[in-house]
Amino acid sequence: MKPNITVSTLDIERLEALLETNHNQALADELARAIAVEPEDIPANVVTMRSQVRFEIENPPQQLCLTLAYPKDMAELPDGISILTPIGTALLGLAVGDSIAWPRPDGQMTTLRILEVPYQPERAGETFR
Repeated sequence: MKPNITVSTLDIERLEALLETNHNQALADELARAIAVEPEDIPANVVTMRSQVRFEIENPPQQLCLTLAYPKDMAELPDGISILTPIGTALLGLAVGDSIAWPRPDGQMTTLRILEVPYQPERAGETFR
């Protein structure tokens, strides 16, 4: 069972527009099960678009700190991970402490767990992005 995810109405609107030109069933499925809230009501520990997130992957064991990004923003973010990648889609809407099973690029399943959200645009008052 996948954990509940919380996504801002602004992110949902932008991601649905992105899906019109980039078919991504995993992302569409995540958005369909998301709890939508206004950007100013997003909890401070939830991964939103343009959040920097520190997480661990079970197999192979590693910790990463990346910024969840729209494809158009990847060139300006040296630590960016696209929302259209399997791991990017997995990160969206999770809160600190949440875990989710997700496929690696080789098709094997692994688990990722959110450790920290060092930066979140909503928490910083940047809901306009």
